[in-house]
Amino acid sequence: MKSAQPVGALRALMAATAAFLAFGAPALADTAANAEYVGEKTCLGCHGQENQHFKDTLHAKVFRLNPKNQHEARVCESCHGPGAAHAKKAEDKSLIIGFTKYWGTPIEVQNSQCLSCHQGGNRLHWPGSTHADNKVGCADCHNPMEKVSVNSLLVKQTISETCYQCHQQQRAEFRKRSHMPLPEGKMSCADCHNPHGSSTKPLLKADSVNEVCYACHAERRGPFIWEHAPVRESCLNCHQPHGSNHDKLLQVARPMLCQQCHNPPGFHPNTFYRNDQTAASALLGGVPSQRVIGRSCQNCHSQIHGSNHPAGARFQR
Repeated sequence: MKSAQPVGALRALMAATAAFLAFGAPALADTAANAEYVGEKTCLGCHGQENQHFKDTLHAKVFRLNPKNQHEARVCESCHGPGAAHAKKAEDKSLIIGFTKYWGTPIEVQNSQCLSCHQGGNRLHWPGSTHADNKVGCADCHNPMEKVSVNSLLVKQTISETCYQCHQQQRAEFRKRSHMPLPEGKMSCADCHNPHGSSTKPLLKADSVNEVCYACHAERRGPFIWEHAPVRESCLNCHQPHGSNHDKLLQVARPMLCQQCHNPPGFHPNTFYRNDQTAASALLGGVPSQRVIGRSCQNCHSQIHGSNHPAGARFQR
């Protein structure tokens, strides 16, 4: 694990260098000759409006009141780079680093500026992550120039609203009848995912889906004397991770969920349980079955996630 950080930083540096050369090749010689810092006062001469938003941010307070080094003390130019060439020829966007999608600075160059200070920690796996590969910029999620959120200088007020900008499907799933308590503010996307990179494909904060779920649902962890194989394999075999229109975030309503695997003769009559066997179906001539009322199969198999009872082979106790 210790060797991953230097390797990741080296890859990020190489990518940023290549992107910068491609980005600023026409003006590279002029930029190098005029790579001089003009100071914050010169920047504020034109960018007074930006300063009205910036002055209340954490970056402004650190850079202006308690800079760690000379680089941070340059305030504006610590992120945007030397401003002498830009001050002389403001219409040439290649002479300074911009952090908007319309400015034209390559994402690799933008991110390398941020990672020069914010590297390591939970950003250890950023190189090669899903977000990095899809050219997501730090400025797509964070707004260092304005205090919109309480923490982390996000572009929206909450982590979830920030993620919803791209993840519209998940936003819809959280609006379903049964959902994780994210819309209520009891959790956020970052409770399960690390947006800055992870060793797993969906950017999970643990090595597997189950380990993430166990962080809150410790009673499902086990070990159990009698284990239910689909549960041990993955919680997603039965549950939707974000939201579902079925009870308990289930993939399919019971008993149909159980019948996807269980329909052998011998345990129960070899009959699929259907919606015409509910209590209300008796009014229409149907035959009610207790196996489709209430919690369906779990009326009897109550410990479906696993049992520690000596007689719990059928998860009934």
